[in-house]
Amino acid sequence: MANPLDPRAAELLKLLVERYIHDGQPVGSRTLSRAGSLSLSPATIRNVMADLDELGLVVSPHTSAGRVPTSRGYRYFVDQLLTPELLGDAEQQRIAGILAGSQRKNDDLMQAASSLLSQLTAMAGVVTLPRRNLAILRRIEFLPLSGNRVLAILVVNQREVQNRVIHTDRAYGADELEHYANALNEHFSGRDLVGLRRALADEALDAQNRVNLVLREAAAMASRAMDDDFRPAGDYMLAGGTNLMGFQELGDVGRLRGLFEVLDRKRELLNLFDQCLDADGVQIFIGEESGYRVLDEVSVVTAPYYVDGEVAGRLGVIGPTRMAYNRIIPLVNQTARLLSAGLNEDR
Repeated sequence: MANPLDPRAAELLKLLVERYIHDGQPVGSRTLSRAGSLSLSPATIRNVMADLDELGLVVSPHTSAGRVPTSRGYRYFVDQLLTPELLGDAEQQRIAGILAGSQRKNDDLMQAASSLLSQLTAMAGVVTLPRRNLAILRRIEFLPLSGNRVLAILVVNQREVQNRVIHTDRAYGADELEHYANALNEHFSGRDLVGLRRALADEALDAQNRVNLVLREAAAMASRAMDDDFRPAGDYMLAGGTNLMGFQELGDVGRLRGLFEVLDRKRELLNLFDQCLDADGVQIFIGEESGYRVLDEVSVVTAPYYVDGEVAGRLGVIGPTRMAYNRIIPLVNQTARLLSAGLNEDR
């Protein structure tokens, strides 16, 4: 919204959103006159509500005399009127205790984070698996295929295997490809994929200057095998998806089916999280802001987690647009901070 609301309209919108989040029922002007700190008559409040309606911040559902926030109204509330609450000591200690990284595998920590978010919010908790930062190359192999194609087999982290088909400008023999793989494994095994991509580019340039054909060809082929959206298998960890069935506004069977299909396919949700992968701080998508029709009735609150100072992935909460943002935002932010601490222990 380009122009800020006047104080009276802003106060009434804040009261309406907070009451609707709490009760889940359309809010009438008489309710606002009793709940607000402003000394306004119901008639004056009705006039202000009509103005908010015209601005697209609230709407009257069906024939109800009350109003509910629109996605645009929630956005104004979150950006301009919201004061996130402070987490209590007990809640902070619970999060810290669950996400302590000592003696725990990374996958266990991320699964614990998604389950924790689900439990604390009674919504769905999501943690995307690291796209780049935690992926360590253990070994690479190349096998010739027909039609100027090469199969690249990457062993990443401990036992994870990724297969990539590379299209080349000529045919390669098995002995030649084995020679390239041996050179790469000798020079680059144990490197993380972010640093490895940079090292391969530098190595290809240095090899060209040294006229070292094997390393130049091997570096170029490996670079093609590792595209920018490398992500370990599994994509994300989801907990509490069935919690969404408990919300009245998501109770339509067709809508829920579509939402669960999105969660199952993963593509749309991963694209949504990737939109803010490199952004700092909490990011919020409210209703149709996601760009996916099936997510029009939900909000997604996300925050990045870090490994070695770089964004490794994001975690968040999926729930109805009528969520307690003042509580969800600090929960997501604190969980991301403590997951980062756990993942960075003993590295």
